Amino acid sequence: MADIDIPPHLIELERAAWAEQQAGALTVATADAVQAAYREHAAATKGLSRLDLEMATKRRVRHVEGPSAG
Repeated sequence: MADIDIPPHLIELERAAWAEQQAGALTVATADAVQAAYREHAAATKGLSRLDLEMATKRRVRHVEGPSAG
């Protein structure tokens, strides 16, 4: 998969959702907000798959690998 430019606001939304999930407190509002942001960014970026964007963002947020990640 090619490198995907992930906007900072998507990273922050995914971090918030991941933190809520880890605490067992993910809300529908948080999940809806992050999914809407994925859809909007993918639609605004011609040729970018929403799924690819979501997977790349989750990989960056959830699987930090060293000081250069994130």
